[in-house]
Amino acid sequence: MANGRVLIVDDDPDVRQMLATYLAGHDYAVEAVESGAAMRAALQRQVPDVVLLDVGLPGEDGLSLARFLRERYRVGIIMVTAADGVVDRIVGLEVGADDYIAKPFDPRELRARIKSVLRRLQGAAGPAPAQPQAAQRVRIGRCTLDLRSRQLFDVDGRDVPITAMEFDLLKTFVDHPNQVLTRDRLLTLTRNREWEPFDRSIDIRIARLRRKVEADPENPASIRTVRGAGYMFVPPAG
Repeated sequence: MANGRVLIVDDDPDVRQMLATYLAGHDYAVEAVESGAAMRAALQRQVPDVVLLDVGLPGEDGLSLARFLRERYRVGIIMVTAADGVVDRIVGLEVGADDYIAKPFDPRELRARIKSVLRRLQGAAGPAPAQPQAAQRVRIGRCTLDLRSRQLFDVDGRDVPITAMEFDLLKTFVDHPNQVLTRDRLLTLTRNREWEPFDRSIDIRIARLRRKVEADPENPASIRTVRGAGYMFVPPAG
């Protein structure tokens, strides 16, 4: 049984061939395509577990495709950026990418990042332990987090798309209510420490979560900033 299904989207045929051969050799089911149109066609055939998405695609770029994926599919997204592409990394996280890797990269590092994203998608600890019915759904701002299904719902019960990392952040806040959590502590608790050298990634993801759960994201009441210290989840009253 394959370790997971990976869809590579890159316009460089040499990169596609190298990555496809390497990942297939490590027991991943791999498909490699060259464009956004080809990616959409591949998704119609079968939805992968992880999409490896080059930012610098001609025509419809990787950031637009990441937004398309996040709005429609529950897949892991790893953006491939230029070595100095800090802006691309920031925007990639804002549109919902799970991780990023800069060119040139060691294929072993890429494989480790794929494994990390897959662990977060599947839940690193396996199935959630049995809990009292009342504890399986938790209010966070104007939304409700279902801990068993790993889904977020708005006030009308509609599914609000979140990444695996965003779920891990929300779950960490729920597990530590009214406690100030530093960025380092959040990285550790979300099992993301080894793959997040870019400190702003936490700030970007929390800003994105606030736009989903807060009634007023500019004045957050649920996920609050504690200046000079970190962030704190304040459960709704009542």
